[in-house]
Amino acid sequence: MDSNLQEFADKAVKFAADAGAQYCDVRAEYQEKKSVLIENQEIEHVKTTSDRGIGIRLIKNGIWSFSSITDPKSFEEIKKTVDDTIRNSIHYGKDKKNEIDFYPNSKAKRKIDFPVLKNPELEELIKIGLDCSRTISKTSRIIKSIINSQYTTNSKYFVNSEGSEILQNFTDVIAEMVAIAHESGITQSVNTTEGGRGGMEQITNTIDSKAEEISLRASQLIDANPANEEKSTVVMNPDFVSLLTHEILGHPSEADRVLGKEMAWAGGAWWKGKIGEKIGSKELNVFDDPTIKESLGWYYYDDEGVKTKKTNLVEEGILKNHMQNRETAQIFNTSPTGNMRSTNYRFMPLIRMACTCIGNGSWDVDEMIKDVKTGYLISDMKIPSIDMKRYNWSISCQYAQKIENGEITDLLRDVIVMGNAPEFFESIDACGNDFTVRPITNCGKGDPMQSMIMGNGGPTIRGHATVKSVN
Repeated sequence: MDSNLQEFADKAVKFAADAGAQYCDVRAEYQEKKSVLIENQEIEHVKTTSDRGIGIRLIKNGIWSFSSITDPKSFEEIKKTVDDTIRNSIHYGKDKKNEIDFYPNSKAKRKIDFPVLKNPELEELIKIGLDCSRTISKTSRIIKSIINSQYTTNSKYFVNSEGSEILQNFTDVIAEMVAIAHESGITQSVNTTEGGRGGMEQITNTIDSKAEEISLRASQLIDANPANEEKSTVVMNPDFVSLLTHEILGHPSEADRVLGKEMAWAGGAWWKGKIGEKIGSKELNVFDDPTIKESLGWYYYDDEGVKTKKTNLVEEGILKNHMQNRETAQIFNTSPTGNMRSTNYRFMPLIRMACTCIGNGSWDVDEMIKDVKTGYLISDMKIPSIDMKRYNWSISCQYAQKIENGEITDLLRDVIVMGNAPEFFESIDACGNDFTVRPITNCGKGDPMQSMIMGNGGPTIRGHATVKSVN
């Protein structure tokens, strides 16, 4: 962390308190990103960017107000920004009768350096990308390979008027790969995202085999048939489950959505007011856990200084809790869960998933499939479509296979799985023992829109849903 930036943050908090703010927190952040895009074994571009700045959030006259400064050069800039932020609160708080009430939080003074086993280098990213591009391209029917790799080094300092001073330094390495096949007027693509919080070890152990896997599957899908529309048993692999969990379990568990504060952009939650009620089968257990190491949702303190912990959201089908910030925790008479996050210093934090997952089960996956007389094996996430309250959902998969008498048979393409949330949750009758966390790199929420990285996961699960092909 730039020492000047950290000093500016400390001074901003003190200045805001002296100016009459009831509360203030400041995030000082520095990020450097290096990325490379490779298409068909050709380097399309190499890019290096850096960003530094400060985000100031405060309460005055019972109103939150927020401002940010990119690359501040002097404390005079900071003071002016704090003054403007306070004036905003005063202006909009003229007619406000109630004070903001938020959960008390213990102060923390910590410096945390996340482990990096192998320092990332741009040259190595390029070499790995070219190798993967060659692997994909040598498969028959492949007409295009795309490799987009990047690493970011991040330093985030949080300080507030309650006495917390928290510095977290971490690195993320991510590789996104696409294989596109074409023949006889049919085009099919398969993609994967690999990576996590740490160094090059986050991709080097898996990326070669994944490149080969997606190229073979894209090529095979040319010969696949569409699926007939029917409601049937579905066995969903962990990659598909990660997106399912994200869309119909994670988002409606964010307390601000439950309260209707996100309706303009991403909707609310169909289970508003249902804490303590049954919303699924006994096989369904759901949690959010920012402490899962190496996941993209791994952090020790959130963006309002709350220490992270595992939060059980659903236990044996019973809705138990939502993800909470300090303010919503008071409304729901519970404690904050450490889920307040922002894309960077330019934005106010929102309640966001960290690493939301369906819990592991006891089933062997092969046995789970053998137990199916007729159904479908649904593999790997693609595109979701969800209604405003996360009730009706449809998610396309990258490939699917028919299950007949416990055996995997026909390969199917362009498959969509759809249903409604309570009916599907109630239908879950088996969860595998193959729990996996997958990276999510582009979750959007808020106004203005914020993109966030996180983890989502779960095991293979079995339930009932409608299956059909788009073509």
